[in-house]
Amino acid sequence: MVIVCGEALVDMVPGERPGDWRALPGGGAANAAVALNRLGTAAPLLCRLSGDHFGRMLRAHLRDSGVDLGLAVDAAEPTTLAFVSFDGAGSAEYAFYLEGTADWQWSPEELPGDVSGGCVHAGTLAAVLDPGAAVLRSWLQGRRAETVVSYDVNVRPSVLPDREAYRASARAWCDVAHILKASADDLAWLYPEQDPVDAARALQDEHGLDLAVVTLGAEGAAALLPGEPPLRAPAPAVQVVDTVGAGDAFIGAVLADLDAKGLLAGPAALTGLDAGTAAGTLDFAAAAAALACTRPGAAPPTREEVDRFRTGD
Repeated sequence: MVIVCGEALVDMVPGERPGDWRALPGGGAANAAVALNRLGTAAPLLCRLSGDHFGRMLRAHLRDSGVDLGLAVDAAEPTTLAFVSFDGAGSAEYAFYLEGTADWQWSPEELPGDVSGGCVHAGTLAAVLDPGAAVLRSWLQGRRAETVVSYDVNVRPSVLPDREAYRASARAWCDVAHILKASADDLAWLYPEQDPVDAARALQDEHGLDLAVVTLGAEGAAALLPGEPPLRAPAPAVQVVDTVGAGDAFIGAVLADLDAKGLLAGPAALTGLDAGTAAGTLDFAAAAAALACTRPGAAPPTREEVDRFRTGD
């Protein structure tokens, strides 16, 4: 089991006519939880869900996707909204409406007391927006000796435009994490003077990360193990509709594959990850992300779809 911790929000996506908008379920954590469950790994979502119309929509979507909401908190605040725009290549940009919304108001009393063993995945907006970010990081800091912590930096400069503050947040989370996931765009914004894979390696070396994975867009993905040369996986050729949720599908696939191989039972199990196994996981995740790009919005594939895609069936 992988507990996913973070936001469940609504993406407002442009419709076919000017001024038209479609409300679609989103949020990095919610998308990752859906991806994990579709790939065969039980992944309850630890989140704060509003009781408003959008919150009810999110609950229905998550339950229909097989996500256990037993850890979800009933929140009085409204749902966070993200208005999405696309460039010519289908890459998404976001404008967030998040002042006083449900996702960031964590208190220590709302978090479960015992999650020893297994894995917790966190990141994206929930990792930078206080007061909740500090509460979540402290909660996981106290559990990292027994629990694998996965962190997706998923930079959103519109939320925290101060580069140094964002770097400080990422470094603090890397002190807690065992696994880091980032995109080339994330790392290029955080460390514009460095190649993204080199930046990931520097974070790995500084913080003792067991695994760092970097998505590289059309160039595929890379995985870093301590003391090993970078592993690379090409990006499968697909017709891109948009990239919404592709990174979440990628990290969901990484964690689902590691879980299926017994490597997320705890930090000691993760140290058994070798280069051959990591290369297979990277290929699997690159395929899942590619399939996610062929669909509008955050729509991660099932394990059967990924397996058929990889075999050409």
